[in-house]
Amino acid sequence: MITKEQVRAARALLNWTAQDLADNSGAAVNTIRRFENGADAMGGTLAKIEAALTAAGVAFIPAGAYQGEGGPGVRLKGEAG
Repeated sequence: MITKEQVRAARALLNWTAQDLADNSGAAVNTIRRFENGADAMGGTLAKIEAALTAAGVAFIPAGAYQGEGGPGVRLKGEAG
C-alpha cells in the first residue's frame, strides 16, 4: 500500500494541492490531509488516491525495487515513444 510520504511526493511532482487530489480521487480533502499527517486511511480510500495519482502520470516505486535497500518512492512516468 502507498505511504503518506509517497502521496505528498506525488502531489509535489504533479504540483497538486490536497484539494486537487480530492477532486481527482473522490476522497475527502480532510481525509487526504489527515493521512499525510500520519493518520490511518481505509484501504478503499488509499486505492482511490493511488488510482488518481497513477492516472495523472505518477509511478509508485516499492521499497528495495532499485539499487540498494532504498525505501518506497515515486516518479513521473516517461513519455511513450
